[in-house]
Amino acid sequence: MYAELGLYIDGQWLNGSGRKGEDVINPATEKPLAHLPHASKSDLDLALESAKKGFALWRATSAYDRAKIMRKAADLMRERYDNISKIMVQEQGKVYVEARAEVLTSAEIIEWYAEEGRRSYGRIVPGRGKGIRQLVVHEPVGVVAAFTPWNFPVLTPARKIGGALASGCSLILKASEETPGACVELVRCFADAGLPAGVLNLVFGVPAEVSEHLLAKDAVRKISFTGSIPVGKHLAGLAAKGMKRTTMELGGHSPVVVFGDADPEKAADTIAAFKYRNAGQVCISPTRFYVQEDVYGRFLKRFTEYTSGLKIGDGLEKGITLGPLANSRRIDAMDSFVADAKSRGGKIVTGGKRRGNQGYFYEPTVITDVPDDSKIMTQEPFGPLAPIVTFKTFDEVVARANSLPFGLAAYAFTTSSTTAAAIGDAIESGMVGVNSIAVSTPETPFGGVKESGHGSEGGIEGLGAYFNTKFISQG
Repeated sequence: MYAELGLYIDGQWLNGSGRKGEDVINPATEKPLAHLPHASKSDLDLALESAKKGFALWRATSAYDRAKIMRKAADLMRERYDNISKIMVQEQGKVYVEARAEVLTSAEIIEWYAEEGRRSYGRIVPGRGKGIRQLVVHEPVGVVAAFTPWNFPVLTPARKIGGALASGCSLILKASEETPGACVELVRCFADAGLPAGVLNLVFGVPAEVSEHLLAKDAVRKISFTGSIPVGKHLAGLAAKGMKRTTMELGGHSPVVVFGDADPEKAADTIAAFKYRNAGQVCISPTRFYVQEDVYGRFLKRFTEYTSGLKIGDGLEKGITLGPLANSRRIDAMDSFVADAKSRGGKIVTGGKRRGNQGYFYEPTVITDVPDDSKIMTQEPFGPLAPIVTFKTFDEVVARANSLPFGLAAYAFTTSSTTAAAIGDAIESGMVGVNSIAVSTPETPFGGVKESGHGSEGGIEGLGAYFNTKFISQG
């Protein structure tokens, strides 16, 4: 059922063949699924040369013909969704229904970029003198190095592949070593769709070694990274040495504001389901809940009921609604957050501990009465923990919501159109959902502010991130 792992360089699949590597672990069983080969420095150099040749060919390919290949890849993803989804569940832990949704959404992303790439129009600016033509044109930036994390093994690579290929760029993708199989199958869809050799290359290895090797090369002109803030800052520093373009989608700590005029039960149902998606291992997961005092009790009751009703287990089993965390590091992190909350006077309403002794299962947890300077309220938990506290006034909750250096996503619930407009304006975040959790679609920009990064994926902004703008004045 699992994937045949390998590197994909210059149109060829490369297996172990004496290369160093590591085992891929199933988080539900803690047993190895397969052995993943790492790229050597010579492999990385080959990938770079391949990407340079691929770029020369792909940029000369019309947007019309590029779109045909991308749409074929999207069709293959849809045909193979069941296999890819099952591979993802085994290596990452999310439940099957979430994995299936991720694969199908990723196909939509590729298809959307394929079509939008045909509409990357320039413009004509009227000249100041007779016979002067002024043209603004978009050109692909060049070879792209992209780095993706383990929590969305298909969707995050799809965003970067889609934007790069639609613009005419070539790509070297370093996907997560912990969840390689689903991404291997994603890349296989492009290979089988007829993508020319060198346009898309897939490598794995020790992350720091791969990134530092590639970012030092002049041929790499853009970096796209999704991951932690410390690593993002480090890569941005390396990119700056070569004046390389960057898109950085980094961590967050998304506030949820539930106003007293909202329907607290409806808000709880909506946001609780979103909270525990992928066991809370989502960069835009709601992670700190501020509920106005009048409706706090009702919201807490309904939210806790939902949390307690989740069924924990292997994501391939029917009826399971919460899978394991992706690795043992997340178990240790959850224990640390819970211990700190307890030491600060926090109350564990439900959950709060590891489930069983095999697999990285952690109980979905609701915590109350934690101060704003506690660990859970100031650091991204990236797990199934929900701290819920009260607030009194609009100005107070805005100040608390904006107090952290993060600014990726935020959510609010209210029945007042005035309050809805005001909170949308006041929150310092790249994405704000007001009475909505739909902050991530192929056609809309996805990205943060402050230390949550810069640049966007998705939407016309995500395509523009892979273009250079050239002005031509012709007399």
